[in-house]
Amino acid sequence: MIFTATQLDGVWLVDLEPGEDERGFFARIWCRQELAAQGLDTDIAQENLSFNRHRGTVRGLHFQRSPYEETKIVHAGSIFDVIVDLRPQSLSYLVGRGLS
Repeated sequence: MIFTATQLDGVWLVDLEPGEDERGFFARIWCRQELAAQGLDTDIAQENLSFNRHRGTVRGLHFQRSPYEETKIVHAGSIFDVIVDLRPQSLSYLVGRGLS
């Protein structure tokens, strides 16, 4: 897993680090140890996958107030994801970032 910091506190771009051979490739997409090393909560209750039939479909806004906040992992194919930091105590409060 390759972690790239963003301008948002606690938000990382996580890219696959595939090991390839003649059969194809294998890549780790979730690792408790590697996520913890980045300071992320590894007590992940669920991981979801969505599919949109039509380009431009908006899926929704995900927001949790304490004590219900949770680590989110989004696997992206063709996606434009927008993140806005709404944590008042955060160094990147009200900073937004489009991820694609």
